[in-house]
Amino acid sequence: MPRMENPRERAIGTASVLGRIGSLETRLAVTAAEIRAAQLIRYRVFVEEMGAELPAEAMRAGLDFDAFDEICDHLLVLDTSIEGEPVDQIVGTYRLLRQDVAERHSGFYSASEFDIEPLMARHPNKKFMELGRSCVLPAYRTKRTVELLWQGNWAYALRHGLDVMFGCGSLPGTFPEMHALALSFLYHNTLAKGEWSVSALEHLHRNMDLMPKEAINAKQALMALPPLIKGYLRLGAMIGDGAVVDRAFGTTDVLVVLPIESISGRYLNYYGADAQRFAC
Repeated sequence: MPRMENPRERAIGTASVLGRIGSLETRLAVTAAEIRAAQLIRYRVFVEEMGAELPAEAMRAGLDFDAFDEICDHLLVLDTSIEGEPVDQIVGTYRLLRQDVAERHSGFYSASEFDIEPLMARHPNKKFMELGRSCVLPAYRTKRTVELLWQGNWAYALRHGLDVMFGCGSLPGTFPEMHALALSFLYHNTLAKGEWSVSALEHLHRNMDLMPKEAINAKQALMALPPLIKGYLRLGAMIGDGAVVDRAFGTTDVLVVLPIESISGRYLNYYGADAQRFAC
């Protein structure tokens, strides 16, 4: 079973709400029980819905957990119209890991798939944040929920003075060739280059250049992309070179890199440069 103790075993005062739309609100988890509830949501989405195969201990517990949960912050979306305690109201979650925290512990999760060290070494004065384990219950996969997740990420980034967001974006299935259109579109149109270049680890690297650029219908390619990756691209994100097959989760992963300075101006205006668009 996951060990959620020490500071997380105690409530950390009153939860600070980062944003609210109607009955939905976003904030960080403040107790071990809330983190456990987020792990349950992840299990329901990744295992029960998507068929992921987690380690035996996690499968027995009915929770998606790993060692990173103890050092990450957990962004939550709650539906306050649901009766019960906050743990009963969690409908979506994101896992956030700051560079300073990662460096004091076991590094970043995505380093098991992508060679991110050279990227960070080229930007020694920038603070990186990894986003991961994003999931939302089916009934809440709406524009409002996505907006609140981004509101929470943006407010968190501002609070901690972060400069770059990155993380794995996943396409369903373990055969990259099934996503030839989407992966080729990403390769030809959004590839991170120069100072932002980053690649999949050599032994895991799967080619994304599966179709010539002139054969790609951009509209169809965008429709074939998962909403999360499409949302990153709208904000101004770039994609690393090479996909990685994650057999445990049954996905084909790409690395998304989003420097804060690259975020589209219209989105900064929408959420507010001070993250006050949906703030309470």
